[in-house]
Amino acid sequence: MTSATAGGTEPPAAPKSRKSVTGTRRTVAALFLLPAFVLLGALVVYPIGYSVVRSFYDQSGDGFAGMDNYKSLFTDEGIRTALKNNIIWVVFAPTVATALGLIFAVLTERVRWGTAFKLVVFMPMAISMLAAGIIFRLVYDQDPDKGVANAVWVGVHDTFAPSSEFPKAHPGRQSPLEPAGGGAFITKSPVRTGETVLLPLVGVAPDLMPDDAKTAVAAKPEPDKITGTTWQDFTRGKGVGKLGEVDAAELGYAGMKVEAVKDGRVVASATAAGDGTFTLPASADGAQLRLPASNFKEPYNGLDWLGPALVTPSIIGSYIWMWAGFAMVLIAAGLAGVPRELLEAARVDGASEWQVFRRVTVPLLAPVLAVVTVTLMINVLKIFDLVFIIAPGSSQDDANVLALELYRKGFSEDQPGIASAISVFLLLLVIPVMWFNVRRLRREVRR
Repeated sequence: MTSATAGGTEPPAAPKSRKSVTGTRRTVAALFLLPAFVLLGALVVYPIGYSVVRSFYDQSGDGFAGMDNYKSLFTDEGIRTALKNNIIWVVFAPTVATALGLIFAVLTERVRWGTAFKLVVFMPMAISMLAAGIIFRLVYDQDPDKGVANAVWVGVHDTFAPSSEFPKAHPGRQSPLEPAGGGAFITKSPVRTGETVLLPLVGVAPDLMPDDAKTAVAAKPEPDKITGTTWQDFTRGKGVGKLGEVDAAELGYAGMKVEAVKDGRVVASATAAGDGTFTLPASADGAQLRLPASNFKEPYNGLDWLGPALVTPSIIGSYIWMWAGFAMVLIAAGLAGVPRELLEAARVDGASEWQVFRRVTVPLLAPVLAVVTVTLMINVLKIFDLVFIIAPGSSQDDANVLALELYRKGFSEDQPGIASAISVFLLLLVIPVMWFNVRRLRREVRR
């Protein structure tokens, strides 16, 4: 019996030393990897193991607490709020960021300046969470003169519903006006045609008077009409001017609305000119003159972005500002690999651009969209920096998330057992999402 092969040649001998495809011995490779394994064990494996063990002990660490710390996850009000907010984060933040990234990636393919736009959108990724938190703490400032969000919001609001220019105005001493309820003022007695009515007010700083305000003028009487003047009855300087009389240095209340009221019904109205003068028709005879509350409405100061109701959506908005660029870049890379023939074939078959996007582009990008969404979900489960920096102390409880509650329990409230339980719970939440992401990536590699 011969050992020769059919070709008459001996089979190749097995290599004596085990080497990788690059020629590196596995022993050498293991030695180079050893420092990384040591660091991984010291910085990841050991803390995880210690946290798991510590979560079963009480506050002092001496007594075994069993599952009590884990029960607190569902009974403690602060942790329940944090868990609820984490669910809101996981549902909305990755979804909106991925959707915006998809829209930006698709639309920037059709414009010349698409690269520049991508650069601008991606730029927030270069900013740390701490810096972004400080930026958005200023953006969401309640004062429209400081906060960009309220400056824009107030500008839009005042375009359609302008606020009053006399929010602090009110009758002074010896005034013929008295409060009428609801912030309005009304004359103490009815007026008659042919009369001139003086309606002096005080309380508006000279530098806050309307731009179109002019030097006040005492109205002249007119037959069959009621005339009058409403003005700022105040002149700087002791002993200057006379109370209740129109002086040359005083300004009229330009734009002040005056109503004639009979039996609770408005029969006529007028708007004061720049010099404060106004004229009412004969139908106002016997009526009382009222300055409606709309003249004195406080200026609109916008929304309380960091108040209990809006603090979580506001912080999610800042997160989307940072991470939409990340989603856009990954989706744009996936879009570059989509066969253009499929898109052109769909257009030739009569599909509209919306149909091409919905039935061709999105299905082909589904793997990329899934990876981006899952990656962002892992990221938001651990969100801490933005919430800690942006949310003020008055509404931090309403914006609380699990990572922030972990910090508060472990350091502010000195409850390391509950803090460890929260960390283990967070790990359990992250592991399935990470497993799904790794599994999908391996499936893509096999393709």
